[in-house]
Amino acid sequence: MAEFENKSVFITGAARGQGRAAALAFAKEGAAVAAFDVATKIEYPAYAEGAGEELRSLKAEIEAFGGKCITPVGDVRDDNAVTAAVEAAIAAFGKIDIIFNNAGICAYAPIEEMTDDEWDAMIDINLKGPMNVVRRAVPYMKKAGSGVIINNSSVMGLRGGRRLSHYTASKWGLTGLTKAWAIELAPFGIRVVSIHPTGVNTPMNDGLAAMEGKTPKEIAEASAGNLLPVPWIEPEDVSHLVLFLAGDKARYATGSQFVLDAGLLSV
Repeated sequence: MAEFENKSVFITGAARGQGRAAALAFAKEGAAVAAFDVATKIEYPAYAEGAGEELRSLKAEIEAFGGKCITPVGDVRDDNAVTAAVEAAIAAFGKIDIIFNNAGICAYAPIEEMTDDEWDAMIDINLKGPMNVVRRAVPYMKKAGSGVIINNSSVMGLRGGRRLSHYTASKWGLTGLTKAWAIELAPFGIRVVSIHPTGVNTPMNDGLAAMEGKTPKEIAEASAGNLLPVPWIEPEDVSHLVLFLAGDKARYATGSQFVLDAGLLSV
C-alpha cells in the first residue's frame, strides 16, 4: 500500500519548482492532489510565475500513472479564490489531510528603494497567502480530527538576508505562524511544521538572475554560503523532506523548524 493512499493534499504554487516536485511525489505515493497556482504572470516580481500549461501538464503527468489531481487556479492573496479552491478539493476528495503552503515570491530591494507595493506584495503572497489557505481549510481538518500543515519558509526565516528585508520579514512571519498554529491546533490532532531550505534549483532563479544581469548559477553561488559544495539543492530534495514530515513517521513533530540548508546555517 502506498504511504499516502486515501489521503488528500492541498499544495499552493504547484505548477513548477518545489510545489510541482511535491505534487508528483505525493501522487506517486497514492495521495489525491489539489494543485493550486496563480498560473499567470503577476505584477511583482517582474519574472514569470507558474503558467497554465505547466499546471495542465502536471495534471496530465499525475493522471498518466493513475493518480488523482485537480488544478484550481487563483492567487493566494485572493480569499475568494482560496475559498473556492479549498471547496473544490473537498468536493473532489471529501477532505484535506495535508497542506503544503509553498507559494511564494522573492526579489531584491535595498531598504531605501523598496516601494510600498513591493513590500505589500511580498508580505501578502508569502504570509497572508498561507493564512488564507489555513483559515479556510482548517475547519475541515478540525472536523476530521487530524491533519498536517507544512509551511515552506526559508533559511531566511531563521536568519537575515541582504537586500531581502521584505522577504526575510515574510519568512520569519511564516515561522511565527507555524509556532502559533501548532499551539492552537494541537488539541484537534493537527500538526504544523515549517521547512527551511537553502537556495533551490527552480525557475525563480532565472527571474532573480535576469533582474541582476547574471546567470542563475552566479546568483546561487554568490548568495548560498553552503558548507557542502553545491550552489543549490533540487526541488526533489525538498519533496523528500515534505513527504517525511507529512507521514506517520513524523507523527510527533509539531511546532518545529526543519532545516535543509546544505550547512548554510552552521556558519
